[in-house]
Amino acid sequence: MQTQIASWARDTDFGREADAILRRCVHCGFCTATCPTYQVLGDELDSPRGRIYLIKQMLEGAEPGPSTQTHLDRCLTCRNCETTCPSGVQYGHLLDIGRDLVEQRVPRPWRQRLKRALLRKGLNSPLFAPALRLGQAVRGILPAALRRKVPQRRKAGALPDTRGHARQVLLLAGCVQPALMPGIDAATVRVLDAIGIGARLGVGGCCGAVNFHLDDQAAALRQMRANIDAWWPAVRDGEVEAIVMNASGCGAMVKEYAHHLRHDAQYAERAARIVAVVRDVSEIVAPHAAELRARLAAVPRAAEEGDPHAPVRAAFHPPCTLQHWQALRPKTEALLADLGYELQPFNEQHLCCGSAGAYSVLNPGISLSLRDRKLAAIAPARPDIILSSNVGCIGHLQSGTDTPVRHWIESLDERLARAPKPAAAP
Repeated sequence: MQTQIASWARDTDFGREADAILRRCVHCGFCTATCPTYQVLGDELDSPRGRIYLIKQMLEGAEPGPSTQTHLDRCLTCRNCETTCPSGVQYGHLLDIGRDLVEQRVPRPWRQRLKRALLRKGLNSPLFAPALRLGQAVRGILPAALRRKVPQRRKAGALPDTRGHARQVLLLAGCVQPALMPGIDAATVRVLDAIGIGARLGVGGCCGAVNFHLDDQAAALRQMRANIDAWWPAVRDGEVEAIVMNASGCGAMVKEYAHHLRHDAQYAERAARIVAVVRDVSEIVAPHAAELRARLAAVPRAAEEGDPHAPVRAAFHPPCTLQHWQALRPKTEALLADLGYELQPFNEQHLCCGSAGAYSVLNPGISLSLRDRKLAAIAPARPDIILSSNVGCIGHLQSGTDTPVRHWIESLDERLARAPKPAAAP
């Protein structure tokens, strides 16, 4: 694509990056076939190609307006288009640039500013957990739209003491997952313990994704630096072998720390070192699949109905941040198959479920349409359980179905809890 970047942007870091991305695009339109918002709305400007043109026009001197802002806001940032693109266009990074520039130039209506500020502050607030507990206590009388966002409370269970393991990892504290679905972190600690790995839980804070995608990239960068400061001593001194992510949305963001901080003289090198040790939990568990499968095979037949050795009939919804941002869908699916899950294929596994962090609050119509489309695609497979690997997707899908939707690490943990403990070494 030919470009003529305006003088105000031409010699800036973001201008050079955007120009290089734009020049890779050959406007073939392959991206429109896999873009969820284009599938729902049918508007070229709500496709990656259309948004690329809007950002190009702005960088070449055109003044953006509310319409430009709306079309960029509607993007789910799923990056399905990047998986599809034959030219390797880094659409996600271009969108980050475009959104930041539009935010500086187009004032939002006060209602939008208020809603986004409340989401940013609320999801990152220490008051989120008590507010959620209150919502769960009165969940039955909440309006349907709000009840969808308040999952039923589940106990996390006891945590083992894993300090004695020679292998140690860090687990991100996160912002909403410990309150919304504490069982995911607890299950992760127990499964890692079962394979001889100790997990230090609750180190660091929000990964920065909430602020980054809600118009406050500066605040997100501060959170990134704070996390690096929290993790750095253990990584620098070799106390841990990895920083493990059990929310693929957080993992996708943290794996981009080096990109976002590449111009920061103080943090660029440390960010690259941190990114090098970030692992999705599937990457840590996969080498131990045979060991875990052997333990699962030892479950007594009286422990559950039917044959406990039969595969678990499951549908796996790969979050966009797992399959398009991190390209870890094949590894995760292979792991689940190795662990005895009989994965049921269904149509449009590549398509976003509509959760996308705060997107489901800001664009409920599109979000619910995509959720229902995803569940309709899964339904013919008749799974006993729907598995995923991101807290947002799990809650969003569960709000539209009676089929249990769980993180795969929780399901694995429950199965391991029924297995006999391995004999202690003499």
